[in-house]
Amino acid sequence: MSNDVPTELKYTRSHEWVRVDDEGIATIGITDHAQELLGDLVFVELPEVGAELGAGAECAVVESVKAASDVYSPVTGEVLEVNEVLADAPETINQDAYEDGWIFRVRLADPSEVEALLDADAYAEHAESEEH
Repeated sequence: MSNDVPTELKYTRSHEWVRVDDEGIATIGITDHAQELLGDLVFVELPEVGAELGAGAECAVVESVKAASDVYSPVTGEVLEVNEVLADAPETINQDAYEDGWIFRVRLADPSEVEALLDADAYAEHAESEEH
């Protein structure tokens, strides 16, 4: 597993990460560990802007040369923006999962949901346990 697990982010057991800004907007992507498992990404199906997502809802798909994988919304909220770069360059997630490879942004309906997510240490432990 990659040791690249930024401590300022929150994580899900299904390998999404969340970064919340000062305005209550959550930026969401898949972890570096997840992109490593998938391999070279060839397609990303993005959620629709304006969609209302519930925590745990399937909202996007990342497809690699090996497999396709659903992406789940870690939080409840309205999709404000999607990363259009991924339509032409899905490999951006492989290159920079935590910055340029973000997938969508959501206005949080319930900010307390973020606190219930895994911190970096708990996520690293979870990802490590899946490898054994």
